Amino acid sequence: MVKKVLPKGRVKKNSIKHSKKVGLPAGSLVHIGERKAEETRVTLIAYDAAGIDETLLETPAACRECRPGREKFWLNVHGLHEPEVLKEIGRRFNIHPLALEDILNTDQRPKADDYGDYLYLVARIFDYHPETQEISSEQVSFVIGENYVLSFQERATGNFAAVRDWLRGDRGRIRQLGADYLAYALLDQVTDRYFSVLEQISDRAESLEEDLIENPVAEQLTALHQLKTDTLSLRRAIWPLRDLVNTLLRSEQRFFKPDTQLYLRDVYDHTVHLIESLEATRDLIASMLDIYLSSLSNRVNKEVRALTVVALIFMPTTLITGIFGMNFQFMPLLADHNGFFYALLLMGIIATSIGFIFWRRRWL
Repeated sequence: MVKKVLPKGRVKKNSIKHSKKVGLPAGSLVHIGERKAEETRVTLIAYDAAGIDETLLETPAACRECRPGREKFWLNVHGLHEPEVLKEIGRRFNIHPLALEDILNTDQRPKADDYGDYLYLVARIFDYHPETQEISSEQVSFVIGENYVLSFQERATGNFAAVRDWLRGDRGRIRQLGADYLAYALLDQVTDRYFSVLEQISDRAESLEEDLIENPVAEQLTALHQLKTDTLSLRRAIWPLRDLVNTLLRSEQRFFKPDTQLYLRDVYDHTVHLIESLEATRDLIASMLDIYLSSLSNRVNKEVRALTVVALIFMPTTLITGIFGMNFQFMPLLADHNGFFYALLLMGIIATSIGFIFWRRRWL
């Protein structure tokens, strides 16, 4: 099979096939999305104030039978293409089939669903690739219970590496506080990731704006369209993320204790800041098309003016040449042996005079 290669700067669209679920009952576990990991990897981190234990769960049966030996634990899954693993985890933690179905459907918008004994959250993580100047995103899901957090990622990206280091090094209050603080830390990492991506896009937009003003070319329209698509993708994820955090702040304090609610307010402030920065960048990108058209129109006007000036300079000389080229028997200077030089002198004086006038008006 020949693999289709997309041109640089183009993003493959509509890669998620929802037709896989046509005709299946609600709650059917079918992975909908692109396979982004070679294998599914499940890690269990059990922790409390006294210590931490890390375990790699290598089989679906191990996921069903895991029994953490400490007060709190974090189970993280990399790779969502094996529904059997999700099914066993669902049995172990009594997760509703609809929640498992949403985890496997990697086209979810950020949201929060309360299932009574646990809270289900969906968010999106974005990454920027400088070598291709493209962004990519993946879905991350969280199941937050009384003393545990389950996270499900499409692939291993290292976005939560800092949280693991905090747990291992007992830095901050993460091991002393409950699982709700761990959930906050993971959400904070998701939110902070947007700042890095948005800064890269803003830098690209400012650089492209300078190029458009100095030397507008047609190829820049492709980059402008890509920027517009990237900011639209970010907008579709950040606005629901703000609503998600706002829902957590306004909901009953069953999953997030009052102390953790204070930290969630900081995450909410970050989402508001992100939205303001994103809207400013979108306004800049929207105005860049007008800049491109204005710069292009200005360059065309300069070229037309240059051609007009040249035509006006040589128009009188063309008129003189046409007059002396008429086939009359008697014409001034026609019989003069210096008439040709007189005509050239007259044409030179007129052309020089017109050129001087245009130069004084700064048309040249």
